[in-house]
Amino acid sequence: MRFSHLGAAPRIHPSAVIAPTAVISGDVEIGADCQVLHGAVVTAEGGAITLGEHVIVMENALIRATSTNPVHIGDHVLVGPMASVSGASIGNETFLATGTRVFNGARIGERCEIRINAVVHVRTILPAETVVPIAWVAVGEPVLILSPDKHEDIWAAQKDLDFPGYVFGLDRDTPDLMVQLTERYGRSLARHADDQPSD
Repeated sequence: MRFSHLGAAPRIHPSAVIAPTAVISGDVEIGADCQVLHGAVVTAEGGAITLGEHVIVMENALIRATSTNPVHIGDHVLVGPMASVSGASIGNETFLATGTRVFNGARIGERCEIRINAVVHVRTILPAETVVPIAWVAVGEPVLILSPDKHEDIWAAQKDLDFPGYVFGLDRDTPDLMVQLTERYGRSLARHADDQPSD
């Protein structure tokens, strides 16, 4: 399904193949010879999404742009099943394996490998040809790549990146953080009530 959102309709190259159960919403441009498979969601929530040429978005993957963080995915990129890319830039010839998570403001260089269930945290910069091992976490700039059992080290690097402040504009120490976050984010997401099919 294709939807217009906030006045913008998807633009899809004629050679791209979009599965009938994929959702493409808003200011999305999909380049030549791309494949977007069943259950994938590519949704521009106020910011643009650009997929280059020969990009493969596999089953149940999510690509989401925000008003402050657009998404750019270069040529010859594979976004694996159940992977998630939110407000990030992905360089050419990069592999995002099954279940990877790439967060807002991240920039991944060319020919990187983000392996199964690995995480690239908010505002993290990965140089070209970096490998993030299975289930490991890349965080910060300069980047630290840490195994999941290094929680204290991950938190020490992550804390200053300020996920709730950067993504939601809220101070982590707000007493009713989740109340404010869900109400504010809910109002933003409610803008989908006016979406129109564009098929």
